[in-house]
Amino acid sequence: MIFKVLYQEIHNEIPVRERTTSLYYEAESERQVRTELATREINIEFIQPLNGAHLEYEKLSEHFEVENG
Repeated sequence: MIFKVLYQEIHNEIPVRERTTSLYYEAESERQVRTELATREINIEFIQPLNGAHLEYEKLSEHFEVENG
């Protein structure tokens, strides 16, 4: 499954909407995403599973690039 991860690049600051970044990650579960991204110095705000029409919409983005665990 593909997940959209919304995060802040500065892991020890309060989240600011204007600094939120996203990445797409392929994994079996949200837990796997969190585990595999734990070594990165990021502050994960939200992880959203993508499927169906929502996934197709995200694929239209020029920034759609899926990372694998």
